[in-house]
Amino acid sequence: ALRSRNQRARIKPFASLTSSTMPKSKRAKVVSLTKTDKKGLETKSELVEQIQHSLDEYERVYTFSVENMRNSKLKDVRMQWKDSRFFFGKNKVMSRAFGYGPEDEHKPNSHLISQHLKGNVGVLFTNRKHERVVEWFNEFAEVDYARSGNPATDTVTIPAGPLPDFSHTMEPQLRSLGMPTTLKRGVVNMDQDYRICRKGDTLTPEQARMLKMFGRPMATFQIVLLTVFVDGEVQLLSE
Repeated sequence: ALRSRNQRARIKPFASLTSSTMPKSKRAKVVSLTKTDKKGLETKSELVEQIQHSLDEYERVYTFSVENMRNSKLKDVRMQWKDSRFFFGKNKVMSRAFGYGPEDEHKPNSHLISQHLKGNVGVLFTNRKHERVVEWFNEFAEVDYARSGNPATDTVTIPAGPLPDFSHTMEPQLRSLGMPTTLKRGVVNMDQDYRICRKGDTLTPEQARMLKMFGRPMATFQIVLLTVFVDGEVQLLSE
């Protein structure tokens, strides 16, 4: 009887084991997305309001695409067009601002702009004269270094010989990219002619890096005007 009482004294209640030792189920944890959804909704609503305000303020609306997108260069363009407004956003959200049809358009026929918001496009609002706008963007182009995936616009071959523009500390980096380089008396040398790329090649990350190191830009940042909306009509400017 004494042994039986001692055994009972050492046994913990089942409820105590359940509350203190059993792991909590992760599925029981509820994560609220209210803040995220609310913030996203506010951002979309703000974009719609800004576009509709610009639609009331500016005479012309252009849709455009960007070749070889560079955020830094687009920022420079914005600086040169401070009297105008550029918008990049989800096409569905921008379409909501212009309207999907006559029943919900912001201005007469503004829903026609939505029909051209396909792919990676932006919108420009301006009061500048149409001829000046077209002329400016036709002449604007800035050369930059190509990125991985871009096509090579030329064949680039580095001839054998010393590379005085590269410090000796750069030699291992060049060699790691596959270039036949060595150090001779502290000077980086190309041991044999080395072709970085052939015209038409789709550039690899290594090729793009080498072209940049040797100062061979192969990309052009350019804005292509697609349509203009003025006086309730859309005119095609580029296919």
